[in-house]
Amino acid sequence: MSLEQDVNEWIDGAAKPRHSLGLLEKYLKKMVLSWGEVKTELKPFHLVFAADNGVIAEGVAKDPEEITYLQVQNMVDGRATISCFCQQCGIPYRVIDVGVNSTRPFTGISRKAAMGSRSFLKDEAMTETEFTVAWEAGQEQVRQLVAKGYNLISLGEMGIGNTTTSSAVLHGLTGILPEFIVGGGAGLQTSELIKNKCQVVAKGVELHKEKFHTAKDVLRCVGGFDMVAICAAMLECARLKTPFVIDGFITAVAYICASRLDTSVEKHAIPSHLSREPGMAYSLLLGNIPAEEVVLKANMALGEGTGAVLMVFLLKTMLYTMHNMARITDFIPAATEKEQRAAL
Repeated sequence: MSLEQDVNEWIDGAAKPRHSLGLLEKYLKKMVLSWGEVKTELKPFHLVFAADNGVIAEGVAKDPEEITYLQVQNMVDGRATISCFCQQCGIPYRVIDVGVNSTRPFTGISRKAAMGSRSFLKDEAMTETEFTVAWEAGQEQVRQLVAKGYNLISLGEMGIGNTTTSSAVLHGLTGILPEFIVGGGAGLQTSELIKNKCQVVAKGVELHKEKFHTAKDVLRCVGGFDMVAICAAMLECARLKTPFVIDGFITAVAYICASRLDTSVEKHAIPSHLSREPGMAYSLLLGNIPAEEVVLKANMALGEGTGAVLMVFLLKTMLYTMHNMARITDFIPAATEKEQRAAL
């Protein structure tokens, strides 16, 4: 019997109507298949990659760049939304600076590729060397955690302007018009600001499109260091047979890049929520995750991995439940499977 058949029997044999837990059963099964075995304990870890984006010089965000540094330090200090979510759910986390434009003290992990990326309207967002630093930071974090026994990685980000870089990467990868994928980001933005974001995205992709040979090229030319690290982390998770949880729009675009580089990454990817960014549903669908198969639909747009951490808690609950709830055969041992089902 295959592992998939074993997992189906394990889930379907629980004392409940078959498939009654819907998508929670689907993603529990996907997590187990990613591991290649049924584990008794979920050991999750949350990673937040932070970076500034030079494209904010083009007027695409109303929040000042320094918010990135202030918020990532809040995360490390345990005073940001994601910190509280992780603490309440019992999930350890790290904040990794891969490109925050600040020289002020930072008590998280520093793997800075540069002092923020460049505006992609003026130059490539990052050099090959800078790209490599951010890429290796993503790989390194996953390798370290898996070696310590963590078996589920959730991913988040922080960086003013990163919905613009994500929209540019998605547009560059797919050709979907900016008007369909550009949204307001975490703040309340005006229609004029969104129109400007659309124009910046279109111009940036047009400027660099001749260099787009792989997803890495798109990331390097119009993306951000946070997305580069997250993409690399996802690919490393797939290589190490470790499931990972996608958060919102930025991580979903990183996921598309990862799947374009290696389609096997899709076997290990678990969605969490459908953010309110219009490009979110496109991004997941391009990685074979339809919007109707996303568990949380809370109209969130914060980032940081807030939705991903909530999904981790649901998965942790599901794994515990399947290992501890009654089995149909516990109380109807002589019944056939058909009779067992009829009894429920």
